[in-house]
Amino acid sequence: MEHEHKQHLLTPNQMAMADKAAVAAGVPAMDLMAAAGKAVADAVLARWSRCSVLVLCGPGNNGGDGFVVATLLHSAGWPVRLAFLGSMEQLSPEAAHFFHAWQGDVEGYSVDVLEQTDLVIDALFGAGLTRSLAGKARDMLDEIIARDIPVCAVDVPSGLDGATGAAFGVVAPAELTVTFFRKKPGHLLFPGRALCGELVVADIGIPAAVLEALDIQAWENSPELWYRDYPWPRLDGHKFHRGHALVYGGENMTGASRLTARGAMRIGAGLVTLAAPIKAWAVYATALTGVMVAKLEQSQEAEDFEELLLDPRYNAIAVGPGAGLVGFERIRTRKIVLAALVTGRATVLDADALSAFSGDPQTLLDAIVGPCVMTPHEGEFARIFPEMNKSPEMNKNHRDDKLTRARLAAKQSGAVVVLKGADTVIASPDGRAVINSNAPADLATGGSGDVLTGFIVGLLSQGTSQGMSPFNAAAAGVWLHGEVANTFGAGLIAEDLPDHLPKVLSAFKTRLFTFKK
Repeated sequence: MEHEHKQHLLTPNQMAMADKAAVAAGVPAMDLMAAAGKAVADAVLARWSRCSVLVLCGPGNNGGDGFVVATLLHSAGWPVRLAFLGSMEQLSPEAAHFFHAWQGDVEGYSVDVLEQTDLVIDALFGAGLTRSLAGKARDMLDEIIARDIPVCAVDVPSGLDGATGAAFGVVAPAELTVTFFRKKPGHLLFPGRALCGELVVADIGIPAAVLEALDIQAWENSPELWYRDYPWPRLDGHKFHRGHALVYGGENMTGASRLTARGAMRIGAGLVTLAAPIKAWAVYATALTGVMVAKLEQSQEAEDFEELLLDPRYNAIAVGPGAGLVGFERIRTRKIVLAALVTGRATVLDADALSAFSGDPQTLLDAIVGPCVMTPHEGEFARIFPEMNKSPEMNKNHRDDKLTRARLAAKQSGAVVVLKGADTVIASPDGRAVINSNAPADLATGGSGDVLTGFIVGLLSQGTSQGMSPFNAAAAGVWLHGEVANTFGAGLIAEDLPDHLPKVLSAFKTRLFTFKK
């Protein structure tokens, strides 16, 4: 459970509640602020050599942390100056205490203080900011950016929304951000992730027990969340215990569904069948050695696919990669999708399976009656949920809030939604969500999403008998997808993903004893 606690993501409001709960449990607020400031000072001392530091303090508790940082760095023999934006009346008792503990001068809040500054400690505003910065604060950040001065941010870079990762106007990018107790969604969601630089999470003495009283619904994706349900092969099992995945393949873009089928095989599906139009059957049959290929007659492909589904051993279905959208292909793809969904079996919908319903998304959403995972990128998401940004439940400050959009889409559709990108969000209809943070830029290559569809459908095919839910299968598939790319490195192409997966799975299995401690 402690491992899972470390993956919790707290909104700024939840972090404030955790602070209050810690104080109610007997931890002095003064001690929390002192520990936060010390954590930042320690991180600075560990990363930078002695240099001229300017600590920018705001009127809230973030500024209080900054007062502590200034005092500790000065005590360590560093040349430190402090600039305070605010008034004494705005400070909490704890922040006021550490303000008075500062023995040096308090500079006027002007860009002139940046002269001869080697490092800025940004303790202006924390993760709970809900407005754009203006006036002196904005001028200061603009000048820091213009002069390219290194920044260490306290909690988040000032101007960053800790709940969404969105920027309120100008934000000075940090080389290092030190946050406290637990990460916030804004640390992982772009552009926040890029603006935070290296992220350090410091323990400041808040008991983990306070988490139990918070309605936490977001986590950073990690095996600690789902390893207990991972469907390793049973010692007494056979191939049907490991499931039978059915993948639909189109007649033109044949590589896409072949990648999906190979991904499903590599992640452990006991059997994989690819249903192919007769025109492309020979291509699939000669290219896929370990995959069974079923023929679909040209005049009745949808009907043949429905007939295949009469076999109950097909317990997970993938439709979309390479399915086709040109002319009659679009109609056929829609029929295939609806035939898969009406079975109520676990289904993964990607790419063309989603775009085929552009202009008529409700037909798709109404057809989802069983376990379903949708894996749209932003363009496909907009086609299926075109009115999302108008929803009254959307973040009023940031209509592009990815976490909220994914959650609302999952709630509306009844499916697990994997909103793909460098900061992929996996959302469940019940409100749970994970943000993936291990995907490298190397994954931006054609076909990688098709492999991800295969990973997820392969896990779902095994999970039917062994207990991996669609939400966990999606989270595991996304994390493994990123981990394979990380371990493979530069030069990655989509074909490498399934073939490199066994090495990652072997290493993952070896690490399990760490999670179980």
